[in-house]
Amino acid sequence: MYFDVRAAKLLAPGEHLTVSGCPGLRLEATASRKAWTYRYRSPVTGKLKQVKIGEYPAMPAPAAAAAWDQLRQQRAEGVDVKAVKSEKVRAARAAAATETYTVRRLVDDYVTGHLEGGRKEAGALATRRALERLLDEEEAFAEMRADQVTRATCFDILDARKATPTAAQKLRSELGSAWEYALDAGRLDGNVPNWWRTVMRGRLKSKGKVIAGRHVGQQRRALRDDEVSQLLAWLPNMHELGRDATQMYLWTCTRGAEFLGMRAEHVTEERDGWWWTAPKEATKNARFENAVDLRVPLVGRALKIVKRRLKGVGEAGWLFADEEGGQYTQHSFSTYIYDLQPYSAKRKRHGSDGAHLKALPVTGWTPHSLRRTGRTMLAALGCPEEIAEAILGHMPEGIVGTYNAYSYDKERREWLGKLSKHLEALVAQAGLPARP
Repeated sequence: MYFDVRAAKLLAPGEHLTVSGCPGLRLEATASRKAWTYRYRSPVTGKLKQVKIGEYPAMPAPAAAAAWDQLRQQRAEGVDVKAVKSEKVRAARAAAATETYTVRRLVDDYVTGHLEGGRKEAGALATRRALERLLDEEEAFAEMRADQVTRATCFDILDARKATPTAAQKLRSELGSAWEYALDAGRLDGNVPNWWRTVMRGRLKSKGKVIAGRHVGQQRRALRDDEVSQLLAWLPNMHELGRDATQMYLWTCTRGAEFLGMRAEHVTEERDGWWWTAPKEATKNARFENAVDLRVPLVGRALKIVKRRLKGVGEAGWLFADEEGGQYTQHSFSTYIYDLQPYSAKRKRHGSDGAHLKALPVTGWTPHSLRRTGRTMLAALGCPEEIAEAILGHMPEGIVGTYNAYSYDKERREWLGKLSKHLEALVAQAGLPARP
């Protein structure tokens, strides 16, 4: 047997290769793939037939030759291998058609076929749990035929959860995606309506966060300069990770999930100073085809914090590691900040004694508010819109995002430097030493 790998690589759509020593074995190319086939004359009818063996290069030449040899022996015994394969396919389709395609099966297909591998692990896990919880709570719905789910059924499912509109809206979105996946895969007839995309549309709106048992509405909080000064003065009351994370938010304007995922190999000293490069897949823009790695110049306190943490990196490689050496997460930091708020139930349970339980002097904010604060300060300092948005790691919209590939590295460093000076001025107002 002789197989020319180079010729196979150069095979154009519509062309084929034969394999020396294996009569009837061919490698055929189409516009999208290359496939092994066995061409033979039927021992029953004498007509020329062809059966697919496998796809190349997933099936290498030796494996294709072995499969060809088995088919050739079957033909020699009087078996029409094409007819046998066709009958097996028809039987499998008939068996599948008789099975009831329930909502539970539809959701399982969506989870395994789309969520797993298509999203980040944490997000896929949270969605899977939400969908499984729904099916456990609504057993009759879970065992319904997916093609018989009515508009009224969808409405009742969502209406029963309108007290938590944000969760209900996410559930509505995921179920709509699950139905679309089943329609695309042909597991539902194309005429089956996807009611999840129309039912309760625009009606599941959050009333805003709940603090101390009451709705406070939707808040887009940005701290004032005097509040930032107070917060920076209060930093010694936080544990080290809390202090560092708070300052990294303000001095870099990046997302917590991004800088808390920093590793030693992401930090470099270049000709114009120190840089942290967050890989595209570790950013919120990972889902966009045109997205690139996020380049962040390290200046002021951000640089001091990173240099200090580089000296203590553990085996796992995280700069911001928890007590067990694992990554300190954005969720952990958000929980920590909430527990320091005066309205936190945890503070009320444990009292206010002890430095780690002292209430924050600036209240009603979340870690994301610090990122918004930094962005607001950049605007107040006169930073141009496109540079400020580049610093935040936001993707340019429309045609600008497609054609403007300029990275704004020089401008990022310039304006984060100005922001650092402004923040240090606020530190000075609080009478604090100029160190992180």
